[in-house]
Amino acid sequence: MKYTLAFDVYGTLINTSAVFDSLEQMIGDQAKDFMETWRNKQLEYSFRRGLMNKYTDFSVCTKEALEYCCKLLKVDLNKAQKESLMMEYTVLPAFDDVEIGLRNLKGLGHKLFAFSNGSEKAITKLLKHAKIIELFDGIVSVEKVTVFKPSPVVYEYFNTKTNSKKTNSWLISSNPFDVIGGLSYGLRSAWLQRSKDTIFDPWGIEPTAIINKLTDLPLTLDSNK
Repeated sequence: MKYTLAFDVYGTLINTSAVFDSLEQMIGDQAKDFMETWRNKQLEYSFRRGLMNKYTDFSVCTKEALEYCCKLLKVDLNKAQKESLMMEYTVLPAFDDVEIGLRNLKGLGHKLFAFSNGSEKAITKLLKHAKIIELFDGIVSVEKVTVFKPSPVVYEYFNTKTNSKKTNSWLISSNPFDVIGGLSYGLRSAWLQRSKDTIFDPWGIEPTAIINKLTDLPLTLDSNK
């Protein structure tokens, strides 16, 4: 069976931890805490804006989360350093397993879509920089519905935009909140557990499948027909 596959981007295909080296040069031993807090706050701000019906571009959440980290950790980054970090976030690399994993899936005849809270412009730039954009049939951004994942509106929009149905679609994400959102809407969802230390939220909702690298997905799809 051929599926329509929705790939989350940040943290799933693209390695958001790649800013660590730059942060370490700027702030030394605080880099790890800064990086993790920045990512967590970025997501929190998108969730809060969604609940408030105050949508804004995801890059705004990223910038505001950066400012929060500076205040929380008492890090005095100058304007140029902040701009450099924000720029780096637009050209993050793909994980090592991504290109070969996507090529394998493409070769099997599945339709591949990048599916993100980021804007289409930002995601296009990321995928071009990672040299994987040609592997996708399209990009689906939440900006068209002005609400963030995990709103069911976003997953429904994905099916509408890609002319697909719940029954022939899979969501692939490393973010538990996204997987749970997709499952709650009715999609089959594979959790890409990038780190063995990552915990799946104990909500009594289990992923359709758990994989550790993207190259594991073809066998997973085949075994869950």
